[in-house]
Amino acid sequence: MGNQDFFAHETAVIDAGCNIGQGTKIWHFSHIMPDSILGVKCNIGQNVVVSPKVVLGDNVKVQNNVSIYTGVICEDDVFLGPSMVFTNIINPRSAVIRRDQYVETRVKQGASIGANATIICGNPIGRYALVGAGTVVTKEVPDYALIVGNPGRQIGWVSEFGHRLNFDPEGKAICHESGQKYNLIEGKVKRIK
Repeated sequence: MGNQDFFAHETAVIDAGCNIGQGTKIWHFSHIMPDSILGVKCNIGQNVVVSPKVVLGDNVKVQNNVSIYTGVICEDDVFLGPSMVFTNIINPRSAVIRRDQYVETRVKQGASIGANATIICGNPIGRYALVGAGTVVTKEVPDYALIVGNPGRQIGWVSEFGHRLNFDPEGKAICHESGQKYNLIEGKVKRIK
């Protein structure tokens, strides 16, 4: 199970064969299944299931009542809101076994997914994107995109701090909280270093 430099509530179930990073916290009634990887300083809320072979990067925050199914990869600094939903099969049937057909879904660095959102498998979530509460994601989400609705549609752009970016006619914007500067070029946002 890797090192023991993490906290697990006494009601949590942690199967053999997990790799759990230092400083990670696993709360009430959560289940970490075999061959899953949790990075350092993750926070796994109450009643969370992490299925086999799931990969969570460092500092991933998983709120209560989230099931993270095989095929999901979350990079560093991802936020998964309460009761949000992943899928891992495009056409599930109870009587048809499709364990060899799980579809990968990658949530890229710094992205946040709001409460009760649903992510249809195979649709990557871009870096620092923000998926609003209750959104149903049915296609790829670009980096820094703000997505809402059912089906999810893009209504704007956000900074790495999660604030709305307002681009001027030259395609430049500033996050007023952080002072970070961004360019919008050919439909893609890039942070200016």
